Amino acid sequence: MCDLFDGRWVPDKDGPLYSNFSCATIPFSVNCLFHGRNNRDFLYWRWKPERCQLPRFDSKAFLSIVQGKTMAFIGDSLARNQMESLLCLLSMEEAPRNVYKDAEDKFKTWQFPHHNFTLMALRSNYLVHATERVVNGSFTGGFNLHLDKLDGNWTRNISTIDHAIISGANWFPKQNYLYEGGNLIGCTFCDDPNVRVFGAGFAIRRAFEAAFNYINEERKGVVVFVRTISSSHFEHGTWKSGGFCNRTRGFSREEVDFGGDWDYRNVQVEEIERAKRYGENRGNKFEMLDVTRAMLMRPDGHPGGALWEKVGIKGYNDCLHWCMPGPIDTWNELLLQMLRKTST
Repeated sequence: MCDLFDGRWVPDKDGPLYSNFSCATIPFSVNCLFHGRNNRDFLYWRWKPERCQLPRFDSKAFLSIVQGKTMAFIGDSLARNQMESLLCLLSMEEAPRNVYKDAEDKFKTWQFPHHNFTLMALRSNYLVHATERVVNGSFTGGFNLHLDKLDGNWTRNISTIDHAIISGANWFPKQNYLYEGGNLIGCTFCDDPNVRVFGAGFAIRRAFEAAFNYINEERKGVVVFVRTISSSHFEHGTWKSGGFCNRTRGFSREEVDFGGDWDYRNVQVEEIERAKRYGENRGNKFEMLDVTRAMLMRPDGHPGGALWEKVGIKGYNDCLHWCMPGPIDTWNELLLQMLRKTST
């Protein structure tokens, strides 16, 4: 039996289907070749499942499946990263039209008029209601998470969505304070002696459980894909402490460290299986887009420091998002196969 998500990266002489010249919508921040990345070896690898082949992306087939539908990427900036990758891949068949962008560029809507297809990005870092913590007048970088109250930025749109790609786990491993019923129940990554400490997996579980329960209660006939956590590859530090990612090749399966992110992925898998059992009775479909293993092997696919050096900022590296074109395009090749599975 073929498991699309269990495999390895193999050399691919053909390279990506689009370039930073052929796709006009690549965001500045992940346009790695434009920023002068000299090493292009990261472009010439393909994901190869162990017992089958993953076909190259077929924009015509994708648009045929989603014709007349609305698809939304719901999650943090990595959800947006995947949506932007899909825009480039689909533009080989039809040029998208940007019909909405909010003032902060966190919510975007594109249309493909010929196929009557709408593509949305709905920013929600935690899926649940979150407010940034302020102590002594200063933002702390952590958040108050209300685990039983969902973020209206995405829930108010759910009635119009046919396909939802839900993600978001990268913001949880930080100092967050957790609330239920308006009461503080604990925190993550904190050292407050008066507050119960939970692991980030606890908060991830509660957030995804609440999101899936809401969808199953409010909708019938929706298809939900959960894109599992995509690991960052900071070395010798973090975003704010000089961490960097300058590798020019990926890891083999044997070199991968299955650490905390794999545990978070397992929580997501368990919650989607639970939602699937309940959703079947509502005509809803829940499936995994399990990219965690594949992306653990690709420390070479991030923008790194090229953008920031170009604009005169040193010591800052992006080892979380993914270059376009790059390994993230595989997410949408996998998405197409899952769409084929759920549309039959």
